[in-house]
Amino acid sequence: MSDAIHIVCPACDAVNRLAPARLADNPVCGKCSAPLFAGRPLDVTSERFNKHIGRNDIPVLVDFWAEWCGPCKMMAPAYAQAATRLEPRVRLLKVDTERAQDLSAQFGIRSIPTLALFRGGREVARQPGAMDAGNIVAWVQSKL
Repeated sequence: MSDAIHIVCPACDAVNRLAPARLADNPVCGKCSAPLFAGRPLDVTSERFNKHIGRNDIPVLVDFWAEWCGPCKMMAPAYAQAATRLEPRVRLLKVDTERAQDLSAQFGIRSIPTLALFRGGREVARQPGAMDAGNIVAWVQSKL
């Protein structure tokens, strides 16, 4: 399995090796048997964020948001819809900027919602402002 990629489990954060051809086969975690792709964004803490950004070999899309933010709440259903269309090619995370202020500072988040796309552990694109599901998917596909 020399061409295997690493996928972090959304349930237990174990790193799984997987053949790229098996991404669409509803793979499960080798440690906890949870599905590796749930078709919905994953809410993460700072610690979990770093593992998912650093260890996933697929791109990771992050929604930086806050509970008090009206546009963030409006975009949440669209972001969830985008997850069903982008997984398993892209992992989608949500970071509450009030709970993870260290990440907000580290990435210079000045307005919310802000989407940031990571690949290979590095940020490759950023888009502030609320979008609908179609625009989220189109934006991500244009950056990959």
